[in-house]
Amino acid sequence: MLKNDSTWLARLFPFLGWWPMTRETLRADLIAGVTVALVLVPQSMAYAQLAGLPVVYGLYAAFLPVMVASLWGSLRQLHTGPTAMLSLLSAAALLPFASVGSEQFIELSVMLALMVGVLRLLLGLFRLGLVVNLLSHPVVVGFTNAAALIIGLSQLNKLINVPMPRSDSFLSDLWAVVTQLEQTHWPTVGFAFAAFLIIYGLQRFFPRAPAILVAIMVTTVASAWFGFERTASVSLASIEDASFRARLGDYTRLNEAVRNQERRLAQLQAERSRATQAARVARADLDAELDKQKVRLTALREQAFEARRHLHAVRLSRVETPTGPVFRSAGTVVEGEPAGAAYWRFAAIKGDTVSLSSGGEVVGTIPKGLPSFTLPHIAWQILLPLLPAALIMALLGFMEATSISKAISARTGQRVDTNQELIGQGLANIVGSFFQSYVVSGSFSRSALAARAGAQTGLFAIISALCVMLVILFLTPLLYHLPQAVLAVIIMFAVFGLVRIEPLLQAWRVNRVDAVIGLVTFVATLALAPALAQGILLGVGLTVAAYVVRNMRPRAEILGRRADGTLAGMDSHHLPPVSDQYVALRFDGSLDFVNVAYFEEAVLEALRRFPQAKAVLVVGSGINDMDASGEAQLRAVARQLKARGVDLYFSSLKKQVRAAFERGGLDEVIPKEHLFANKEAALAALAARYGHLASVTPPATIPSSPRPAGSS
Repeated sequence: MLKNDSTWLARLFPFLGWWPMTRETLRADLIAGVTVALVLVPQSMAYAQLAGLPVVYGLYAAFLPVMVASLWGSLRQLHTGPTAMLSLLSAAALLPFASVGSEQFIELSVMLALMVGVLRLLLGLFRLGLVVNLLSHPVVVGFTNAAALIIGLSQLNKLINVPMPRSDSFLSDLWAVVTQLEQTHWPTVGFAFAAFLIIYGLQRFFPRAPAILVAIMVTTVASAWFGFERTASVSLASIEDASFRARLGDYTRLNEAVRNQERRLAQLQAERSRATQAARVARADLDAELDKQKVRLTALREQAFEARRHLHAVRLSRVETPTGPVFRSAGTVVEGEPAGAAYWRFAAIKGDTVSLSSGGEVVGTIPKGLPSFTLPHIAWQILLPLLPAALIMALLGFMEATSISKAISARTGQRVDTNQELIGQGLANIVGSFFQSYVVSGSFSRSALAARAGAQTGLFAIISALCVMLVILFLTPLLYHLPQAVLAVIIMFAVFGLVRIEPLLQAWRVNRVDAVIGLVTFVATLALAPALAQGILLGVGLTVAAYVVRNMRPRAEILGRRADGTLAGMDSHHLPPVSDQYVALRFDGSLDFVNVAYFEEAVLEALRRFPQAKAVLVVGSGINDMDASGEAQLRAVARQLKARGVDLYFSSLKKQVRAAFERGGLDEVIPKEHLFANKEAALAALAARYGHLASVTPPATIPSSPRPAGSS
C-alpha cells in the first residue's frame, strides 16, 4: 500500500524525485541555472519579436512557464521556454486574424498558448504520446529545414533596417526586402556584423563564455554611446514636402480603417457568440442573421488584410535631403544626413504628431514589473480555424522536446516518460496563458547547455526563471538601446544550425518515396509560408497515403526450392517451383481491409501461372493480424478455390491470427488439418498427398506477373 501511495505521489508531483538534494547538487543547479539564464534572457526577447510580439512577452514566457514545466516534466535537464520554431508558427497562425503587434494579436497569441497547452495536456493524460508518430522523420526534417530558412530570412530586413510587409506570401515579402537593398542602413549592418563576430568568436575560441550576453552588452553600450537611434517628432502641418504629407494622410486613413475593421471584427464575433447561445432557444429565427454575419465577417477580414498590404507602401516613403531642411516644427529644423543616411524615414503617426527615424531600430522601452494574473480572452469564432495550427504546434513542440530528452537521457541514463513530459508542457502553456505568456516548448540549445553545465535536477530551470524575474523587475531600462539587428543575429545563430541536408540524402538511399515526401514538404512549406501548418499537413497526408499504398500491395511471391532444399523467391532467385501440383506462396502483410483484395489477387495469379495445381499453401509468418474485412474476403477466396477443386492451406500463422481464425469460424471453409505450425511440416504433408518436386524448370516459360514493391 505504501508503495502504491509513493508511486501515485511520484506521478502527481514528479519534482519530489529531486530529493534528497546535496550541497553538490544545489551548487551544480545554481551554476547551470545562471548559465542558462544568460542565454534565456536575450533569446526570449528575440523570439518574442519573431512571434510578432513586444519583447517583454518573451520575458513573460521565460518566467512562470519555465517553472511549471520543470516541476511537472519528466527530464530534469530539459529547459522549457520560448523557441524559434513555435514563435514563427504562432505569428504565422495569427496573421490572418489580426495586425502584428496589435492588442488583438497579443490576445490571440495568449489564447493560442492556452489551446496548445490543453491539447498537450489531453494527449498526456490519455497517454497518446504515440500520435507524434504521424510525423515521419523525412517530413519533420523537410519542415524543419524550410522553417529554419524562413525564420532566418525573415530577419533580413532587420539586418539592413528596411520595412518588411506582412502578407499571405513570405516569398513575396522577402522579395520586397531584397528590392530595398540600395536603401541599406549601413550603421545597422555594422552592429549586426559586430554581434556576429562577438558571438562566433567567443563560441569558437572561448566556448564557456556567455557569447550572446557579451554581444548584447557590448552592442547596447555602443548603441547608446554613438546615438544609434535617432528620432524626431514633428507636427503634420510642419512637413514642407506636399507629396510626403499626402502619403502620411493616406497612411493615417488606412491605419484607422484597419483599426475600425478589427474593432468591428471583435463586435461581430461577440454578436455571433451571443446569437449562437440564443439559437439554442430559437435557432430557426437566427440562422439567416448568422449567415449574413458570416459573410460580413469574411468581407471585413479581406478588407483589413488588403489595407495592411497598402500600409507597407506608405511605410517605404522617405524624403531625400541633399539640399537642406524638409521639416520645420516650432522653429526647429529637422535636417537630413543623420547616422550616415541621407533621409528620414516615417516611423509612426499619432493624431497630428509624426514620428520620424533616421537611425537604427532599438528595442526601446520595456515595461517593468511581473506579469499579472489575467484570464485569457477567448475569441470563440477563431477557435476552430486555429485548431489545425494549434495541433501542429502541440505535436511539433512535443517532438522537439522528446528528441532533446532522448538525446540527453542517452548520456545521463535517466528514464524519459513522454506522456509525463506532455503533461508538463501542457501545464506550462496553460498556466502561462493566465500570465500573458505565448506558446512555449522544450529548447534544444538551452537544454544542451544545461546538461553541459552539469544540471542535476529541474531546480536549475527555476533558478533561470528567477533570474528572468530580476531582469523584469530591475534591469529592463538598461536594454532600451539594444539594437534590433543584434536580436536578429541571435535568431539566425539559433535556427541556421537546424538546417540539415544529410538526413534527406540518407532517406533517399533508404527509401526514395520517403525522401521525395520530405522534399515536397520542404518546398511546400517555403511556398505556402507564412501558413506553415499547411506545409507539414501536406507532408503528413502524403506520408499516410504512401503508407496505405505500400500496405495495399505488401510483399507476395511464389516460392521455389534451392539446391540445398531451402525455400526462396522463385522469380527473384530464378528457382524451380516446389511442385507443379501445388504452389507455395509467401504473403508478408496483414489480412485487413487495406490489402485483402491484393491477397486474393496474389492467390489467383499463382493459380494462373500453375493451372495444374491442386492446392495453394500460404506461408503466413508475415501475417500479423486479420480484421473483419480480411476474414470475409478469406472465406470468399477459400470457397472460390474449393469450387475450382483447389485446396487452401496455411502455415506459420502467429498466435493472434490463429485465434482470429477460430473466432471467425473459418474452419468451415479451411479445415484445421489445413493449418500447419511451420512450412516444413506443410510441404511434407502436401508432397505426400499431391506429389513431389516438379520434373521441369518452368520459370522461363511461365508468364511473369508484376512483382509488388519491396519484393526480393
